[in-house]
Amino acid sequence: MQLEELSRKIHDNPETAFEERQAADWLSKYLEDNGFTLERGICKLSTAFRGSYGTGRPTIAILAEYDALPKLGHACGHNLIATATVAAGVASKIAVDALGGCVAVIGTPGEELTGGKAVMAERGAFDAIDAAMIVHPGGGNSAAMNTLACQTLEVEFIGRAAHASAEPELGINALEAMIQSYNAINSLRQHIKDGARIHGVITDGGEAANIVPAHTSASFFVRAIDDEYLDILKEKVIDCFTGAAVATGAELKYKWDTIRYAAMINNMTMARLFRDNMKALGYDIPLGGDKFWGGSSDVGNVSRLVPTIQPLVSIAPDDVLIHTPEFAERAKTEDSLRSMLDAAKAMAMTVIDLLGSPDNLAKSRDEFAKVK
Repeated sequence: MQLEELSRKIHDNPETAFEERQAADWLSKYLEDNGFTLERGICKLSTAFRGSYGTGRPTIAILAEYDALPKLGHACGHNLIATATVAAGVASKIAVDALGGCVAVIGTPGEELTGGKAVMAERGAFDAIDAAMIVHPGGGNSAAMNTLACQTLEVEFIGRAAHASAEPELGINALEAMIQSYNAINSLRQHIKDGARIHGVITDGGEAANIVPAHTSASFFVRAIDDEYLDILKEKVIDCFTGAAVATGAELKYKWDTIRYAAMINNMTMARLFRDNMKALGYDIPLGGDKFWGGSSDVGNVSRLVPTIQPLVSIAPDDVLIHTPEFAERAKTEDSLRSMLDAAKAMAMTVIDLLGSPDNLAKSRDEFAKVK
């Protein structure tokens, strides 16, 4: 199967978190056809896999993402990430043959909304890894990409139904509690640190205009530039909901997701190697690492365990925003795939830099030990 066909098939058959059966199968088969030993369903996740070429240490992991967004498809370009990952893995075989060690292509499902890598990290997927990398498509270029710590909050208010006109005094308005919570969060936003984000949607707002809403629910993301501030911000957010419950008399119920996206720790030693390799291929990209991208990624959880990079490679102009239908269309073009395959070459070259130079690997480990 050619890489262009692989990318297009994944794009045209979007599968959401932990449902990526076709994508996982196509990627696994491509690796098997190119000499990799495959382990399917690793970490008790049916759509996770590991393809290995070579044995022993050091082991360099290249991570694949292939889940799609609900309704938007591959508006994050995961079809391109997956294709670039397996391409980089196969291109790295020559380095393993000459230098020893191992290259592992690890299929990580459910990056969007569910944090598959966080689950896999807890279940030991990265325990025997010396360094990890993945490249993300976007609207700009950067060898190092900072991401925000993030945790999801599910909230509901329980009130009392009543006729909204005939007997409103007998009701307890759960929707008013949710609206007051939104307003309180809007006020809180003025007084939080730069880079922090709070955003959400109401998933249940009531049944009819002539019924006092007895139930409302919402889903919120709370993000921060580091894990410590995320804990502080979480308490402030809950205070917004607690105050609304007291004001309206509605009962508050909430639950934080057990999965938490950690803030990214960029390994700048590896980022410099990747930047130099992209430069050799004709790309003049900045090192980065000084600004925060407003999103979150479970790659951050991997970066707490091993030296890790997630460079950003441009496939679209700045006015084509990620997580939009326009970006999904961009993710299936030949030009976008060409850029990501160049990034795959740079990843393979970075594997060579790490396997071929004990000094490079030692520097990445020393840096990791100081900042993790």
